[in-house]
Amino acid sequence: MLNESNKEIAKNFLQLVADGQVKKAYELYIGEDFVHHNAYFAAGSEALMRGMEESAKMTPNKQFTVKLTLEDGNKVMTYSHLKHKPEDLGVVVVHIVRIDNGKIVEMWDVGQAIPQEIVNTDGIF
Repeated sequence: MLNESNKEIAKNFLQLVADGQVKKAYELYIGEDFVHHNAYFAAGSEALMRGMEESAKMTPNKQFTVKLTLEDGNKVMTYSHLKHKPEDLGVVVVHIVRIDNGKIVEMWDVGQAIPQEIVNTDGIF
């Protein structure tokens, strides 16, 4: 996708993955020397891609909404709401990506389950 900002690259990649279009997301947005830091998958883009494809098969109707996007140089951070099923409370997910020449070359992610009772009246989002 020509002339996308780094923010758009990050958001579009994550949305395609959430929509189950993992191969397309990788073809469009993942760089050749991609590195990820997800503790649940082996190193390398193939392992993470297989995990994302498996997730897409297991939860085809997930809902993913980016709530906040921040950019600092070639790094983009997204703060998102992920629900595997519409009735779930879901998870807060933070992704940080490093982008070089229009491709994601490094990614970090962390998640926090949304509790049934939220003590903070400001809410989680």
